Amino acid sequence: MLMGQCQPVNGLLTIGKLARACGVHVETVRYYQRRGLLSEPPRPPGGIRYYSQDTVDRLHFIRRTQEIGFTLKEIRELLEIGGHACEETRRRAERKMQDIERRMSGLRTMQKILRGLVRQCALGRSDPCPLYEHLSDGDEHIDKH
Repeated sequence: MLMGQCQPVNGLLTIGKLARACGVHVETVRYYQRRGLLSEPPRPPGGIRYYSQDTVDRLHFIRRTQEIGFTLKEIRELLEIGGHACEETRRRAERKMQDIERRMSGLRTMQKILRGLVRQCALGRSDPCPLYEHLSDGDEHIDKH
């Protein structure tokens, strides 16, 4: 299941209401501002900044894009490209998909190794522990690809 979704809110929001509407902490909003993902509205004479529906939508985009594996740097690049460069966006999504597939392959390899070690431990051999022995052996390496 995806993280909590930003609820559409009419009107202007304070940073606290923006954060609550999108299911994030205020510090997350500030962090995204520091990283250049969200702009910081000007502080009016009254001292309270207000955020528009556009900011809610942008924050929703950031969160959804993170949920499918994009880094904040990649998200900033996608935001800079905008919604009218489908070919470039597709190329970036394909690269991300290939990266995820490589990581999944590495995870399957790790799972296979751990499964075998757990089976050896289950056989009752306890001295030395097969898992500990394998992890202590400096000659064997897990293939990450």
